[in-house]
Amino acid sequence: MFKNTKWFFVVILFSTFWNCKTNTSSEQTTESETTNTLVKAPVFSGDSAYVYTEKQVKFGPRVPNSAAHTRCGDYLVAELKRLGCSVTEQKFTATHYDGSKLNARNIIGSINPQATKRILLASHWDSRPVADEDPTNKTGAIDGANDGASGVGVLLELARIIQQAAQKPTVGIDLLFFDVEDGGNSAVAKDKFTGFCLGSQYWAANKHIPNYSAYYGVLLDMVGAKGATFPKESFSNQYAGEVTRNLWNLASQLGYSSYFIQQDGAAITDDHLPVNETAKIPMVDIIHLQMNNPQKTFFDDWHTHEDDMRNIDPNTLKAVGQTLLQALYQEQ
Repeated sequence: MFKNTKWFFVVILFSTFWNCKTNTSSEQTTESETTNTLVKAPVFSGDSAYVYTEKQVKFGPRVPNSAAHTRCGDYLVAELKRLGCSVTEQKFTATHYDGSKLNARNIIGSINPQATKRILLASHWDSRPVADEDPTNKTGAIDGANDGASGVGVLLELARIIQQAAQKPTVGIDLLFFDVEDGGNSAVAKDKFTGFCLGSQYWAANKHIPNYSAYYGVLLDMVGAKGATFPKESFSNQYAGEVTRNLWNLASQLGYSSYFIQQDGAAITDDHLPVNETAKIPMVDIIHLQMNNPQKTFFDDWHTHEDDMRNIDPNTLKAVGQTLLQALYQEQ
């Protein structure tokens, strides 16, 4: 994914205008929050989500056309089946921005596939083939513990919790693991996505079920770092504003307002854009964005060799997973 600079400045201008109209930022937050009557939901395990994240990292960098990529994809398919999901593998050949061909597969695990009302939860499972942001060694692929594996870890744990729950959500849930998200190059590639988000673009144009739709979707990207901050990403506000507000309000009620920041964030070109624009499903992006740091958009070790398991905090994984789990049970 990469930052959309034009939209970032639009957000800043809007934020400045809005703050001039209100006395304090806390007043703005108070006005935007609503209180939900929370239904009983199971307890999400951040420790188990951590283990799921670690299992992916142990395969090595999940770069398309590599053995590690194949082995990790096979593991994800097998684990989803073990957790009771109906699994679809959407295999396709992606064209890299340099013209090379990539063997890719989107992996979809469906819970309660007969339900007509569905929620789509997604993350990318590949990792970046080059450490272009590393200050000392820009060569070689990265582990992608936070950037990729953390979101998949949360969704696998969510599936495990639901499988074991005495009372399950009544809605259908589709866990969609996008491939070939993280191999782009915004300095070279000329298309709108600059070579990123190939798997989500393919899925949005070729859904795994004809005429598939969902009530809403949530994308997880970089959701495991210690002290992560998730402001309301700008495209999420634009395409799925009500869903964004509801999720952030739920997180606040659950005690996770230090993670889910009641402020507007930058616009990020990520896997939720094809889902919103091509598939026409309103999708939110829960993504780690730094607050008040114009020099750095994402977490400190983004696209570096330091994006390993040292980045991952079970408390952050729990905050994201518990919020998603609560949102699913609110749909009863």
